[in-house]
Amino acid sequence: MAGPLSAEQIAAFHRDGYLFVEQLLDTEETRLLQESCRQDAVLQAHAMGVKDAAGRRTNLSLWNHPGDDIYGAIARSERVVDSMQQLLDDEVYHYHSKLSAKEPRVGGAWEWHQDYGYWYRNGCLFPDMASVFIAVDPCTQENGCMQVLRGSHRMGRIDHNFAGEQTGADHDRMAECLDHFELVHCEMAAGTGLYFHSNLLHRSDANLSEHPRWGLICCYNTKHNNPTVEHHHPRYTPLTKLADSAIREMGAKTTQAAQKFLQQDDDDTTSRVEVDA
Repeated sequence: MAGPLSAEQIAAFHRDGYLFVEQLLDTEETRLLQESCRQDAVLQAHAMGVKDAAGRRTNLSLWNHPGDDIYGAIARSERVVDSMQQLLDDEVYHYHSKLSAKEPRVGGAWEWHQDYGYWYRNGCLFPDMASVFIAVDPCTQENGCMQVLRGSHRMGRIDHNFAGEQTGADHDRMAECLDHFELVHCEMAAGTGLYFHSNLLHRSDANLSEHPRWGLICCYNTKHNNPTVEHHHPRYTPLTKLADSAIREMGAKTTQAAQKFLQQDDDDTTSRVEVDA
């Protein structure tokens, strides 16, 4: 199980814009997450089918507030929250979480984008935000693992436009970025966590393999970056951390029907859904 981040890990995050943490979830916690996701009819019933430019579909379930279930236990766990606060150097709160499910042969691609490319439209004045992608399944190049441009977060925000049902980074600027930054394929074992900065350029290919590629993504904002306007994600809401042991304790539970999931019509910033990983 992962512990506090070292000075070297924090420095690597600020240099590269991302940080791998192997075994962020241990073997048993990973198994419980896999079972919960696959058996959670409520989660799957509220998934949005987001199409890429080629018409391939990824199922995306998104919710604002962490519930009393394994997803909420992970998002509020000391190991995740404390690490996020180390990386962002402030108290953080839960901005939202989402489950991205790329099914074999049909799971779609995600366009190049920065999360802050659309979060700034929500009244977040600073890019002092980050996410952690937790691999539910092994992530490989074949099944559409996340790709990042190392160090691209240091450019600041770039313009974003629409591509299919997604908001993607400006194509002309992306051509320049691809010439300048190292492309990294983020292959990950199940249970690995990938922390990444809100200005890091990232994308993923379609899943043309025989294996699913599901990922749980927990997104955080800093207290000092409280949005200036009301929008479809929460303003500063104090986060009650849970002991790491809560992940196993809540592992047998699934998302309750009372959980409010966002749909595409709830996004009052843009007519297209916020892109994912």
